[in-house]
Amino acid sequence: MGELPKTPQAHEAHILDGHPTNGTLMLVADLLGSLTGYQDEKSGALFHDVHPVRGEEARIENSGSVAFDFHTENVHHPLRPDYLGLLCLRQDHDQIAATRVSSVRDALPLLTGDEVAELRKPQFHSLYPTSFTRNTTGPRPSAGPHPVIFGPADRPFMRFNSHNTQGDHPQARAALRSLATALERVCRDLVLAPGDLVVLDNHVVVHGRTAFTPRYDGQDRWLRRFYSLRSAPLWAQRMMRHPRVLPAMTEIRGVV
Repeated sequence: MGELPKTPQAHEAHILDGHPTNGTLMLVADLLGSLTGYQDEKSGALFHDVHPVRGEEARIENSGSVAFDFHTENVHHPLRPDYLGLLCLRQDHDQIAATRVSSVRDALPLLTGDEVAELRKPQFHSLYPTSFTRNTTGPRPSAGPHPVIFGPADRPFMRFNSHNTQGDHPQARAALRSLATALERVCRDLVLAPGDLVVLDNHVVVHGRTAFTPRYDGQDRWLRRFYSLRSAPLWAQRMMRHPRVLPAMTEIRGVV
């Protein structure tokens, strides 16, 4: 993987410019689709450094170190990543932090028919994740209404964030709780070692992270993340200000 500097303690977008992992991750992302960034998230960075940031331990995003429950990446976005990849550069000191993954196709058989029917109704809203609203004030906006489960019965897809997806009615909220329980039952915990790369289908698998304790000594847990999109619509491509970076939500909200 090449030589590594100390794990950053603050947001440092360009610390690994020119690092050998850039080429590796771009190759994998472009084999799956196209390496893609989001203008609202980390100013459109194509590679995201996932590590604890001092003072942000409790944030439910990649700079935190508390448990991060199951979520579809960029759940609010009309052009969510088709795939995301996580490459481990450095483990946490205790080598216990796990990337948690759970498939909707394993979880749905544990639900009742009525619960699945509720989850298929467009009666849910998802708040924008905090990584997309760092530089804004006021309440976080939300996307929806949208279903949580969609697609063919034998090949379902999911749009869900346990922290940000909310049901409009008591039955919808009860179905969300049942889904979260089922996802927990079929979850697999992956303790990634340096050099391990996991690639997830973002429409089928939700992911999360167990808690860990950072020491801020330059040797804390450090992953790199990428997004891959199979195809951006032509209208989105023509609105991009930079190659591979999707426009800000203020420009495309409501289009899809």
